Order: sequence, then C-alpha cells, then structure tokens
Amino acid sequence: MTIEVDYRFPAGVDPEKQAKIIAVGQTVGTWDARFAYREAALRSHLAEVASVETEAQTSYSIATIRFPEANVENDISSLLTMIFGKYSMAGAAKIVAVRLPKTYGLHPKLGISGIRERLGVFNRPLIMAIFKPALGLSATDHAAILAEVAHAGLDIIKDDEILGDLDIAPTIERLKACRQVIEEVKQTTGRTVLYAVNVTGTADKLLEKARLLVQQGANALLLNVLTYGFSVLQALASDPEINVPIFAHPALAGAMCAAPDYGMAYSVVLGTLMAHAGADAVLYPAHYGSLPFDPVEEGKIRDILHSRGVFPVPSAGIHPGIVPKALVDYGQDVILNAGTGIMDHPDGAAAGVQAFFDVLQRVSKGESLTLEALPPGPLRHAVEKWGN
Repeated sequence: MTIEVDYRFPAGVDPEKQAKIIAVGQTVGTWDARFAYREAALRSHLAEVASVETEAQTSYSIATIRFPEANVENDISSLLTMIFGKYSMAGAAKIVAVRLPKTYGLHPKLGISGIRERLGVFNRPLIMAIFKPALGLSATDHAAILAEVAHAGLDIIKDDEILGDLDIAPTIERLKACRQVIEEVKQTTGRTVLYAVNVTGTADKLLEKARLLVQQGANALLLNVLTYGFSVLQALASDPEINVPIFAHPALAGAMCAAPDYGMAYSVVLGTLMAHAGADAVLYPAHYGSLPFDPVEEGKIRDILHSRGVFPVPSAGIHPGIVPKALVDYGQDVILNAGTGIMDHPDGAAAGVQAFFDVLQRVSKGESLTLEALPPGPLRHAVEKWGN
C-alpha cells in the first residue's frame, strides 16, 4: 500500500530535482556499499516520484510522490513527519493533496449518522450556535443562554474556541450548569441538545479531563486540533470512554495553509487529515462568510469529509440569508454554525434560532427570500440586518 502526496512548486524551482530530494530525503536517505546486504529492505522504504507536470497557465509544477505505507504508524503525526518534516523548511513547496488508504488512521466514532441518531434529526441540516460573548461570562450565564436557544429548537451549541478552563467559568462548572438545561429540555420536549465543551490542558491532563467531562455528562467535545496536535485528537477518538462526538476547530490553520507557496492546502489539513484522525465534525470558514476563503478549497473539504462520513461545519459569518446557498453547496448533510448570526439577532437569540428554521422551511417550499416577500418576524429581521 502506498500514500500519494502532491507537492506544488512555483516557477523558478526545479520540480524534478526537488521531487527526488523529497523521495529520498524524507524516507531512507542515501546508502553505500557497506549496506549492500540490506539493499532489498532499504529499497522497500524508498518513496517513488510518480509524475511531474507543469501547468502552462500558472507555471506551477505538481510532483506526485508515492510513499510506502510501511514507513508510518497509521497516525497523522508520523505521516506529517514523513511527507513534510524537515523538507518543510527547504524552500518554496506546498502540499496540495494527500491520498491515503481508506484504512489509514481512524474513521469517526459517530460522524454524520451517529450525530443525527443522537439528536433524532435525520432530514434537514443541523443548526449550531456559539456562546457569545466568548469570554467573561459565568457558568450561570452560559446556562441562561443555552436555555433560551435550546427551547427555541437549537440542535447544538459549542464553547468559543478561545474559552479555556478559566476561573470565571471553569469547564466543569459550565458543564454542570448547562447539563441541567439539557436535561430539562429533554424532559419537557423529548429533544436532545448537544453541548460541545472545549477540552483543554497539557497533554498529560487533557485526556484525563475529557474522560471526566464525559463521566459528568458531557455529550460532545470541542478540540482545537491544530494547537493541541493531531495525536491528541486521535487519542480522544480512539478512547472507548470518550463515546461522544468530537468537533474539530480549525484554529491556527491559517498559519499552516494561507501562504500560496508554503505549507499545506486547507483541504489537506481540514479535510484529509481531520477525516483520518477521528473527527466527527470539522469546522472551517465558509467562502460566503466573514473570513476570506477559497470556494474551491471549501468544496474539496466538504467532499473529503462527506466521503468519510464526517459532518462539515461551514462557519464564520453564517446567518439565515446565506442558507439557500449553503443548501445548494452542501445538501442536507451540513451543520450550519452561527455565532453572531444567532446571538446578535435584533429580537434576541431565540429569534435568531427561529430565523434559521424559518428559512429552511421557506427554501423547502420554494418560497422567495426577498425582503418584500418576507412577513414580519425573526427571518425578516435577520435579512434586514445581514442581507441575503
């Protein structure tokens, strides 16, 4: 079995030469006659340059290299060390695609089907909100916000990724306060609401904390995968005690992906690597949101995640007015994640949730979303504020 990686080089870089350097330097290295007796074993670990092609319109070159799967440990950390390791410091080169065997790494423990089953929602996009303000709220404040949006029909809420285990609202206290709301909603409506608690801490404590949170009733976790490491995600995803969905946040992705000629493509980091590291749902910017993002890369992320049964979560600037476009792009298997698009609704957070359900209903009926066609209410007020 092999792992294929596409490296993109800008004009001025000799792609054939660099591809050979990667194939040798990122695997076995060179050897001399002293190791002739190990020739067969050494060659079995060498990577192979499969092709080098230059794009006439852009002058970029793409080199495809095949690495033996035997060189890595079926995880993301050893994979990254092999395919980019020290070569990432060698000059202009960007990894734009990684093709892994289906068995490599982990499949999501729950993913699209499991999250839908937990929620009992099977025939529409899921609606997700973010606690806002991000910092400065008490555990009681979090519970009050959750009560408002949960009774309005919200499916999922998450901590802001910035919010750690801080004195003003310790993680376990936030969970305890919010769990009471979740249980009350379940008893009165029969609905399940997921609360993705941000799990943080040093490596020796984080897994222990995650287990404790689940023991104390956490029904979902949020992890800043790139700041804490893919190995942490894989440890959480493979732990039998962590039997809840893991939402992967993209914090730090820009530092790895945004440069045109260095690093890795967003679709590699937020698509392929997340999908093979055990994430159940992955957040990333939507190109029609508030952060600049390439729609082509977004589409690649979506397709990679869907292929592994992982929920795509387009985020950053999501509001009811963009829902029709999102449905065209994603279909039903998408989590629409709104922070200010729910919490800053002119009529309050509950109305912000209702506006999302209103737009889903109008789209399903083929009704217009022009301002003139909208009756007074949450959706009209959302469109008046954010447009469509």
